[in-house]
Amino acid sequence: MVEDAADVEAFADFSIEDAGGNKDKPAEDKKGGQEAAEASEPPSSGSSTAPQPQESAPASQEPESSGERLQTSLEREPTIAPAARKLALEKGVSISAIKGSGPGGRITKQDIEKYKPAASAAPAAAGAAPASYEDTPASSMRKTIAARLTQSMNQNPHYFVASSISVTKLMKLRQALNASADGAYKLSVNDLLIKAVAAAARKVPAANSSWREEAGQVVIRQHNTVDVSVAVATPVGLMTPIVKNVTGSGLQSISAAIKDLGKRARDGKLKPEEYQGGTITISNMGMNDAIDRFTAVINPPQATIVAVGAVKKVAVPKELEDGSEGFEFDDQIVVTGSFDHKVVDGAVGGEFMRELKKVVENPLELLL
Repeated sequence: MVEDAADVEAFADFSIEDAGGNKDKPAEDKKGGQEAAEASEPPSSGSSTAPQPQESAPASQEPESSGERLQTSLEREPTIAPAARKLALEKGVSISAIKGSGPGGRITKQDIEKYKPAASAAPAAAGAAPASYEDTPASSMRKTIAARLTQSMNQNPHYFVASSISVTKLMKLRQALNASADGAYKLSVNDLLIKAVAAAARKVPAANSSWREEAGQVVIRQHNTVDVSVAVATPVGLMTPIVKNVTGSGLQSISAAIKDLGKRARDGKLKPEEYQGGTITISNMGMNDAIDRFTAVINPPQATIVAVGAVKKVAVPKELEDGSEGFEFDDQIVVTGSFDHKVVDGAVGGEFMRELKKVVENPLELLL
């Protein structure tokens, strides 16, 4: 604010030239002069540090439009018949990979069925994650085993009876017989159990029977001899070579027959009549000490199979000489019988297990 009006009149003819300025010089020159005055050396166009002239920005362009309506992702999918879409989902086929042969490029079921995926890319580089699975074609033996066991579970009403059986005396008898053999034979626990199963089957013959449908008639065939099928694991699958007429054979001949049949089963050299048939089956997994007990699937047309677990030390009560209560360790196995209820009623299956327990726990009866 100016206090004296006379002072204002003194500056009436004042102009920009009177202040030493140049009204024609552009503002950019003023800025450039200021930057040059502050620089340590004058700018040179040949210097690598000299500021480069700025290029003019490209002119903006408006996006071109086809004039068509925007489509959703579903509308952009190729047209496909509902049945073809369902088939593609079942087969895991990508719809976008198929060119439709129907009207207007519509994808049909025939297009899905004829589609073959392109060959897979080059093998994965070293260090890549391995495949999550591996397919192995089923052998004819495995298919046969699967069909028979499926048939058995579907057509034979299984029931199971388990019993804990002491084998302390049986193992002592085995040890004594092997000690007196002078190398002529070496009995296994399984040899004695096969003999025991046959002895129990003779006392309860209903367990040694089979369900038969022949010539339009249904019969229950009760067998007069006991032919024991012995489950053996082989490279091609489970096989059951047969020890014929076990009740009429001694332990030494039973042991020799099992060793011979088992070896030829693993070598694939058994004749059909040596593994087809039998009247009762035993499956022993006692060599695996992790197996306490298990249940087995009936081997049709038989009505009984006996499953044997591993020998375990079990503490059992015992009265001491002074009259007090104590305990002792006993060698025991759990035996589980699987029975076909069409042939063997529950009470009959229980009777068979009682006779088996009795003969195993009193093995001298095997010599009778």
